[in-house]
Amino acid sequence: MEVITRLNLIKNTLCVLSILTLAQTLSAQTKDSDIKDAPRVKIYHINKLTGSLIIVAGLASDYPAIGRIKAKGDIPIAELNTLNPALLSPIDQWALHQNSDNYLGYSKLSDEVEPPIFVIIPALLALDKKIRKDWFDLLFMYCEGHVVTFTFYNYSWLGPTFQNRYRPITYYTNLPIGDRTVGNNRNSAYSGHTASVAFTSFFVAKVFCDYHPELSFGGKFLLYTAALVPPVAMGYLRVLALAHFPSDDMTGLTVGALVGIILPELHKFNYKGATLGMISVPGANELSICWSLPKHRILAPFQSQITSTPHLY
Repeated sequence: MEVITRLNLIKNTLCVLSILTLAQTLSAQTKDSDIKDAPRVKIYHINKLTGSLIIVAGLASDYPAIGRIKAKGDIPIAELNTLNPALLSPIDQWALHQNSDNYLGYSKLSDEVEPPIFVIIPALLALDKKIRKDWFDLLFMYCEGHVVTFTFYNYSWLGPTFQNRYRPITYYTNLPIGDRTVGNNRNSAYSGHTASVAFTSFFVAKVFCDYHPELSFGGKFLLYTAALVPPVAMGYLRVLALAHFPSDDMTGLTVGALVGIILPELHKFNYKGATLGMISVPGANELSICWSLPKHRILAPFQSQITSTPHLY
């Protein structure tokens, strides 16, 4: 009964997100009808070659990282006996006061609801005619963002490659010792589930705002507040699953939200003139990236001064 009640709560919050986003979309579409004849402006610049290299390189590098993270050695019982809950922050101690009877159900639930979130929330953008026209570029950018988020999880100092933080389950002495000592329980920091969901919802909010600059501050605030709902719900599930502490979820939410906002912002710039090459110096080879600004962009701010300045002899 407890699982069903909490599941309904999570479903309701996701429905609220969908309604709020749909309301913003319909409102913007009404305004679009008043400016049908306005020229179309491309919001994002997608370099298919560079983006493809990022996606392929990210996926290829993630494969060994996942194996290394999952292959951590089992936790000796002597280590479990040294765990001291008093050393945890007050907010993290909340994770140690959960009903451990249903943790496997919550773990399975968090895994099962994640893929639909990845599909349903971005699909809401298709309701907007203006955004729908650029569906391929947005899909490409969306895949790129997920790869970046996942790669950051696998290789950043904050993630399980460099951190060996014990999951909350290791503190529950009432659970079987075999469930508490598996090596995967060293991967509490940070929540990859929450990071991926946060990227998804904040990416959608960022894209919608970029396509509709006419939105008021209140509208944008409402949209980004709604974007918080899915990762917070996922983080709550991960705490109930005894997989992460609240601080792990907060870190994942922050990382995912930053990628979801920064990645589209970077794609608003046109990086024509960028070249990739190698530099050989004595004793080392280095990778170089050079970006040459177009001449008209360099001289444009000074063009009026150049043409209006009188010649002095």
